[in-house]
Amino acid sequence: MRKTTRALVSVSLLPLVAGFVIAEAAAAPAQQTAAQTDASEPQPADSVEEIVITGTIRRSLEAAAEIKRESPRVVDSIVAEEIGKFPDPTTAAALQRVPGVQVTVGANNEITGVVIRGLGDILTTLDGREFFSTTDRSFSFQDLPAEALARVDVIKSQTADIIEGGIAGVTDLQLNKPFKFNDPAIVVTVRGNYATNVDKLNPQLGLLVTDRWDTGVGEIGALLNVSWSHTDYNRPYLYAPVRRSTAIAPFNLPGFASQNVAGGLNEYGWYERPQANAALQWQATPELEVYVDGLYAGYRAKQQSAFVEAQLFNAGTTISNVVANDNCFRARVNPAGFNPTPQQINPQPTETNPNPVPMFELQHLCEIDSATYGNTTSFVSTQARDQQTDNYLIGGGFIFERGPGRVKFDLAYQESTFTNNVVIVDIGKRLAQVQVQSNVDLNAQYEFVGNPLNDPTDFRLRNGLNQNFNRQEGSLFQARMDSEFDVGGFIPKLQFGLRFADRSAVSNQALVNRAAPGGDSVTLLSSLDLPADFLVEVPGIPRLNGGAPRLSPNPDYLRSAAGRDRLRAIYGVALGDPAFQPERRFDAKERTFAGYIQANYEFELGGPVVLDGTVGVRPTLTDRQIAGAGVISNVVTPVVAKTSDVDVLPNASARLQLGGGLQVRATYSKAIRRPGFGALNPGLNYIVATNPNVQNSGSAGNPDLRPQKSESFDATVEYYWRTGFVAVAGYYRDITDRVISSPTLEEIDGIGYNITRPRNVGQATLKGVEVSGQAFFDFLPGALSGFGVSGNFTYADSEVGGGDSLAGLPLQGVSKYNFNAGLIYEKFGLSGRVIYTHRSRYFDQETTGLNLVRPVSDEQLATDATPVNLNYVRPGGRLDFGLGYELNKNLRVDVGGTNILGNKYRSYFDPTGFTRDIRFDDTIYTVGIRARI
Repeated sequence: MRKTTRALVSVSLLPLVAGFVIAEAAAAPAQQTAAQTDASEPQPADSVEEIVITGTIRRSLEAAAEIKRESPRVVDSIVAEEIGKFPDPTTAAALQRVPGVQVTVGANNEITGVVIRGLGDILTTLDGREFFSTTDRSFSFQDLPAEALARVDVIKSQTADIIEGGIAGVTDLQLNKPFKFNDPAIVVTVRGNYATNVDKLNPQLGLLVTDRWDTGVGEIGALLNVSWSHTDYNRPYLYAPVRRSTAIAPFNLPGFASQNVAGGLNEYGWYERPQANAALQWQATPELEVYVDGLYAGYRAKQQSAFVEAQLFNAGTTISNVVANDNCFRARVNPAGFNPTPQQINPQPTETNPNPVPMFELQHLCEIDSATYGNTTSFVSTQARDQQTDNYLIGGGFIFERGPGRVKFDLAYQESTFTNNVVIVDIGKRLAQVQVQSNVDLNAQYEFVGNPLNDPTDFRLRNGLNQNFNRQEGSLFQARMDSEFDVGGFIPKLQFGLRFADRSAVSNQALVNRAAPGGDSVTLLSSLDLPADFLVEVPGIPRLNGGAPRLSPNPDYLRSAAGRDRLRAIYGVALGDPAFQPERRFDAKERTFAGYIQANYEFELGGPVVLDGTVGVRPTLTDRQIAGAGVISNVVTPVVAKTSDVDVLPNASARLQLGGGLQVRATYSKAIRRPGFGALNPGLNYIVATNPNVQNSGSAGNPDLRPQKSESFDATVEYYWRTGFVAVAGYYRDITDRVISSPTLEEIDGIGYNITRPRNVGQATLKGVEVSGQAFFDFLPGALSGFGVSGNFTYADSEVGGGDSLAGLPLQGVSKYNFNAGLIYEKFGLSGRVIYTHRSRYFDQETTGLNLVRPVSDEQLATDATPVNLNYVRPGGRLDFGLGYELNKNLRVDVGGTNILGNKYRSYFDPTGFTRDIRFDDTIYTVGIRARI
């Protein structure tokens, strides 16, 4: 019977501790492609197979360099040197180490927002099968614990045999399979993660059991892998949002731009991630393998946003001790002190008003640096969430290999659901004095004198009761057949295949707002029949009252059935959870048919010079229907949109080996990215805010969105020597029909709403350079010879073209500079890693539709144009470390830390330069033990 010995491929960068490697590698023409790679598949004799290496990190890194050297297609990989040795808790956290990959930090302090070379349009596959989150095209990487993974491949350019759908690239997540192990194995991992923001130690557990047996009907292997983690978290924010002219009431003080509110919030709570995957493999004959496998990945969370604000422009508020800075500008200002709407700038004639007058004036404003505000209103708000995600996938198939031919047939079915039930209650009181500093070390700082919001007296109901209940569901049936034949001569291999995918998605929502009984700030909280613990202390926010705690509605009460119904009775809405609303539903169905043919070629040109590569093409047909609804003037109108797309995606690559460790390569490919179902939803929904300081808002899809398309060109020069390599890669992406979403102030039935819609922005380009390398210092004496270095640098120059309002600006979310720099040590059973990851500034939101005052030029005045406004994130970096020691071949301990320098998210409005917010990312220290039985 077949015994497979597979070695885990390494990479050019190891993130935290031994046993975790990043490499830039790719499948050689004779190899299995990454999208087809499955641990259940027999590999050609000349391929590099995955095996569990029990040796050093260095061996893994050197193996990766050799794979990179022999590969015509670039793939950056993260690989566990051995089971249980991924040091990062999630896939997203691990991916931040890959060359060209940039990440952001989510509200719950997890690494999210993965982008490849500045683009987030990534197709995710699981063992070569398409894998997604509910109604989205992508998978939320943080939903899969890294302990479930054997390897992750980041594929940066398409080849014909890879599933289409990622103009940024394809990320293939690979699970462990039983035939990867020669011997029975039980691997237990236990880790404690200490988060400094919450001052708690949280558990992370994993167990893998596997074995294989020779039987009378062939060799059979079985594997079970389960993991679970619990995380308590707290991520404080401080914000200084929209600026507004003080020339209006209540101040009537011309010449200044003041922030509208002074506030912040805490995103805090807990979440758990249960995960299980299992696999069976049966080598029925030497030619035939049959397999079946499945995955469950879940997410459970009880979390909340606890807002606190002093509202600076309400009636009765005073201002004093005003100090302005030198950020002065000319702005349009409407009667409310905001940037005017397009209708106010250029009003259209009507029968009753044939000669309308623009509703704004030009003012010269200077930003207020600091001021004291008296008798302000305030509110504290609890947004209590109960969230659950469930991802299920089951698949199976067979692999048949005889002589020069090989066929793989695979079937899989996935279901993904997400529920998010949110209840929001606001309360508030008057504050005697609020001291505001808008710009202290590029961030705001506030003092609510006396901390009155930690005193339960005189709280009143504010704004309203908000209920927001969501459920999203997605499913996918997919079938594919991949074949390859050894031809011989200058075409060593010919590949072709077919794929069918049947996808559906449903999104439901109930959104109910009801204003406070008796009016805003009228009903005393103490007059209501509420439990004594309705108010609880929530964590403080740095730079707000020195981090002192405050009171807010109890999130656990808001999540309880009894608590919700008591509040519903107070606010006069129906008891029980609200029914989903037909105007907030969409239902999508999509079928895709694809095929491909691809040839590998090779020419010996004399001496060490060899030319090889691939040429292929992938035609696709997609039929789609999305049913939604819109509400105009309280009338629900069903809308159905149908589309059909045909695309032909060619690819070609060439590698020229020049001898002496030097080689060059070039690739070309065309890729597409279909719009997400939510973006295509033809419906429109909106709601009137019960908070007078919050702009009414809504959202709408765009059924006319076209798929994004990208033509990609890559070229590399690589040089290898015995103890390392250096590689320089240039890339160029010509992207058409790029999709971006932004809010625009629209008037519906005489009321203004910020309606967020996606749109195609025409043409965009992305070009840049990647430099990566690694080296080990064998020439140093004694213990010093255990040192090594690894790192990478990415330059990304992007620009939006065409006639869009963003023309000439960089692509959303793209940092121009990104680098990783790491110092490695491995000797005498000790392994360590220190890595610094940095990205330069980027804009993460277009805020043109927001009503903040902003500079206006003579040209914009002449054309009635609204100046573009962006939210920029300042440069930042994270320092991580890991240190591990092998007590023996079966027992290992390690310690580590992430973001140990306490990097923070800091953003500002541009072109005004107004500070917007600061988010206090957590520092996490970890200690773990891994035992193999």
